[in-house]
This record gives sequence, C-alpha cells and structure tokens, in this order.
Amino acid sequence: MAVTRAGRARRLVAATAYGGGGVGVAGAGLLGLLRLQARAARRRVEARTSRQDPPSGDGVYGRGRGRVRPLVFTVLGDSSAVGLGVERAGETPGVLLAAALAELAERPVRLVRVAVSGAESCELDPQVDRALAERPDLALVMIGANDVTTRTRPAVSVAHLADAVRRLREAGAQVVVGTCPDLGTIRPIGQPLRLLARRWSRQLAAAQTIAVVEAGGRTVSLGSVLGPSFAQDRSLFSVDEFHPSAAGYASAAAVLLPALADSVGVWPARDERRLRGRGRVRPVARAAARAAGRPGTEVRATEVRGSVTGPLGTWARLLRRRPSDLPTPEEVTQAAEIPVG
Repeated sequence: MAVTRAGRARRLVAATAYGGGGVGVAGAGLLGLLRLQARAARRRVEARTSRQDPPSGDGVYGRGRGRVRPLVFTVLGDSSAVGLGVERAGETPGVLLAAALAELAERPVRLVRVAVSGAESCELDPQVDRALAERPDLALVMIGANDVTTRTRPAVSVAHLADAVRRLREAGAQVVVGTCPDLGTIRPIGQPLRLLARRWSRQLAAAQTIAVVEAGGRTVSLGSVLGPSFAQDRSLFSVDEFHPSAAGYASAAAVLLPALADSVGVWPARDERRLRGRGRVRPVARAAARAAGRPGTEVRATEVRGSVTGPLGTWARLLRRRPSDLPTPEEVTQAAEIPVG
C-alpha cells in the first residue's frame, strides 16, 4: 500500500509539474462540450458577481496602537484574498485575520491589502512590489482559481508564485500561501467539466505546495476547506455561487490563522506542543500530493537528522490543526483604528 501511495504521489506531481491533466485527458470528442459548459458557467457567474470590491479594511487593529510598532500584515492574490462577494470590510479574510493576529500577538497589526480581483499568478509581481514598499513582517497569498479557469500550465503558474514567495522571504517576511480552492464544488459548472475542474485544482494546489515550501514559505490547503463543506452547505457561497459568502471566508480564515500565527511566533505554545509530535514528515512532493486533498493541512519545510533535504528532495512536515475561533465582524470593528463598515 505504501508503494502504491508513493507511486500515485509521484505521478500526480509529475503530471502537475509538466502540465498534465489538461483538456486532452477527457478525449478530443468532449472538447466541444467542455467549451460550451465553460462559457455557460462563466456567463452565469459573471451575471451575478458583484462589480465592486468590498472596502479594503486597511488600517491598524488591536491594542497598543501608537505605543509599539505594529506587525505589518500584507494580503496578496485574487478575489478570494480581496473578499469579493461580501459587502463589509469586517467580513473579508484580511480583516478577520488581522484582528485575530492582534489578539494572539497582544500587539497591533497593520493590514495592507494589495490583492486584485481577477488576478492570476503571472500578475503577482506588481502586488509584491506594493507589498514590499510596506516592509511586511507577514504575507498571505491566496491565488490559483483564475489560473485554473484560464487553463494556464501549472509549471508556469507556480514559477510566478515561487518568485513572489522568494522575493517576500528575501525581504524578511514570513509567507503563508492558501493553495488553490476546489473548483469542482462550483454549482454553475456542469459535468464532466466539474470533475476535471476538481482534478486541475488539486494538481495546481500540489504544485503550489512544492514551489512554496522550496522557496521558503509554507502552505495551507484550502481545496478541501472550500470543497466538501461548500458542496454540502450552500450558505458558504455568495449569490454568484462562485465566491464565498461571509461565512465561507470566515471558514477559510479560521484554517489559515494557525499557520500565520505560528510563522511569526504567536501561536499558543500549548497548541504547538500538542502538534509537534504528530506532524508527518515526508519528501515535499509526497507531502504536497497528500495535502491537496486534506482539509486545512499545513505543509512547511523541516529537517531530518540535521538536513533539510533527503534522497527525494526537501523534507516537509504536514500538520493538521483545528480551525481557530475568529472575531465576529462586530468585534473586528471595535478592534479597528479605522471604520471598517
């Protein structure tokens, strides 16, 4: 069984790295149907999608404002990082996470959102430029869905993402990436396109994990957080049935928070001690393949016998944490230095 699993992992990663899993796997006879389904799904989603981003919520959160230097937290990526689909800044993932980090750190957190709705990985470079101008301590990147819908080769997507992570890390920022969500749960997408969308999403998420860990960041799998739960509970989607609702963004933020907090050393020690002995260590390719289908799985580099690499590449640790409690939008507003309506 272990050999079979390892072989599956290698095949998945190889297919991802070299652009496998494209339309061709469905057979040329289905190509026309897939194109029709894609156009119909796009029209349905675009007709219902908000044309206006929610307020950024940029500002300072938490206690000690004006007395200690705030921890600078930047959010990069696409509409999932923007929070498209909600109306109030206090419902967006950046604001929810900034307020929660301020509580854990017991120091103020300054949020700077540079994410752009509709962005693909190839468009991260100018976002990184804007983020670096703020001298961030911590950066969250949420990207990938648009790379899937445009059928960008995974190797191309992850090269841009890896470059973004390296630039942020070289500037001293800790980096956490929420990997590509599972597009196989999107109701406007019909079968067989939905099945392929799930496969493409997971392949990209696995490739992202490999690239990010090797570039010095860590990842959290959003695929299955925004997957089975979303498939069963439609309240987690906004009215366009593509972007999350306020509850959906809160669900994603809850699984991202532990990795963000741990990366800057403010995750409670009691929780970290409880997890350290249970994290599985594997070569990063195998860790990535496993994490792509596991809800809220964190993957980060680690050492084995004092070495960060082994015969099969970089060593990685997989951690499964319980989702964290987050402030409510009302509590966020009270914690903010600026109005976040």
